[in-house]
Amino acid sequence: MKKMLIKIFLFSLIFGLVSFVALIGINRYMIASAREYIISTEQAAENGDYDCVLVLGARVHSPTRLSHMLEDRVLFGIDAYKQGAAPCLLLSGDHGQKEYDEVNAMKTYCVEQGVDPDTIFLDHAGFNTYESMYRAKEVFGAERILIVTQEYHLSRAIYIARALGLDAQGVASDPRVYGTKVYDTVREFLARIKAFGYCIIKPPPTYLGEAIPLNGSARASDDREY
Repeated sequence: MKKMLIKIFLFSLIFGLVSFVALIGINRYMIASAREYIISTEQAAENGDYDCVLVLGARVHSPTRLSHMLEDRVLFGIDAYKQGAAPCLLLSGDHGQKEYDEVNAMKTYCVEQGVDPDTIFLDHAGFNTYESMYRAKEVFGAERILIVTQEYHLSRAIYIARALGLDAQGVASDPRVYGTKVYDTVREFLARIKAFGYCIIKPPPTYLGEAIPLNGSARASDDREY
């Protein structure tokens, strides 16, 4: 009995170590594979042939107050757009509940910064990074995109986009230090593992819906007047 318990313990220990090493390997692979596609805003502007600048959503505190993390994403996205990286912005985030709306808060902020509302598309069902990329391609018809998010998140976003067939590059939006660094690091470690599996299986997103082509009117994606 004692020998059996020792064998079970050793097997569990080895299995745990192998699994942990594999998870670290997935994370390192994802970061390394995306590294060459991370560029500066200036480089993105020089390219100037993206279908859209895709800004990924994050926490909003109210309909008019973005979290610092989201505010920086939006500002960097606006900067890339104004420098000519793409003819439009695609703001993708969580608007799954009437009382919580990331995308209209983002668009309102953009309009206040002087961006033409007719060049701002909204993806109301970008509930996570995978779904944002999937919908950018299948709903909005994007083929070549510039992704804007913080550096810790950018590798995963680029990896997913390219795994789904998008020609994607990204700009990191990190002008300041955020107070959630440890939490974000741990969460991102786990999220990369989940994304790795999703990119193999390629499940459809929560919602798909009718096409809203980026070469059409941005008003087709609005649910209110701007």
